[in-house]
Amino acid sequence: MLQEHARIVDFIATAEGVTGRKKLQKMVYIMKKLNVPFKEKYEFHIYGPYSEELTARIEELCDMGFLSEALEDKGSYVQYKYAVTDEGMEFRNAVGASIPQNPEAAALLNAKSARFLELASTLLYFGHLERDEQIAKLHSVKGKLNFTEAEIEEAYRFLGELEQLKLA
Repeated sequence: MLQEHARIVDFIATAEGVTGRKKLQKMVYIMKKLNVPFKEKYEFHIYGPYSEELTARIEELCDMGFLSEALEDKGSYVQYKYAVTDEGMEFRNAVGASIPQNPEAAALLNAKSARFLELASTLLYFGHLERDEQIAKLHSVKGKLNFTEAEIEEAYRFLGELEQLKLA
């Protein structure tokens, strides 16, 4: 059980913190789909793939003092920032969970917007379909976001780039 917690701490440490709950959900989902051994189960939700297990683990890690959760009022919404605490770094070092093997992936994911990661993770969620069916499904479930052809192509290119990094 603690190994799964350590993977999350290690990933957030590798990413040098993550701003946004939705963004963190999508980052972990994408890594999982690229064979990094995250164990959280995902279902399709309003903002794409979502894991209640990941939400619970993040809350537990904050309660244990291994992660800090800072709230930033953005006027119409609140944004959460997650960082690994000193205690979290000690926990990470004690357990020794290294996720991913190539730390560049965490930085590449963290550099993307939550919107872009929602697009990429939704395409991955429908990865069992043919490409044109994936795109049709994306437009069906995410029509209000008006993803352009260029954004979709960029998401496919980005996912291909991540696959080349040998993450697991």
